[in-house]
Amino acid sequence: MILNIKKLSSVSDYLLVCSAGSERQVHAIADAIEDGLRNDGERPLGREGVTEGRWALLDFNDVVAHIFLEPVRVFYDLEGLWAEATVTEVKDKPRLKTRKAATPKATAPKAKAAKATRPVKPAKPAKPRSPRKKKGEE
Repeated sequence: MILNIKKLSSVSDYLLVCSAGSERQVHAIADAIEDGLRNDGERPLGREGVTEGRWALLDFNDVVAHIFLEPVRVFYDLEGLWAEATVTEVKDKPRLKTRKAATPKATAPKAKAAKATRPVKPAKPAKPRSPRKKKGEE
């Protein structure tokens, strides 16, 4: 969610508050935010807690991003602390299911393409094995 704190604080204009399911996800979300803004020429003024992975803070001056593990988010309750702020809820976008792309025939080597056109012989059924005899047994 995005909290608009322009009228409530001189420190920042917006707080981005989100949850992650694991410490690894906290790292990944923080890296994705930082990488995305870096592509637009923005660099964080501060970066805290990312290495621990329980709560990461990225300070971009007008926007401060908080990425929490869910129990830590509940404990600190920033939404309750900034209860007077205007809230914009952001829903996750559903991921599109992707199918494996077929390998274009033009990129396949000619030798392999020729083998693929030959008829395939059916596999022979496996022969049943007789149990092994221990030494001294007949």
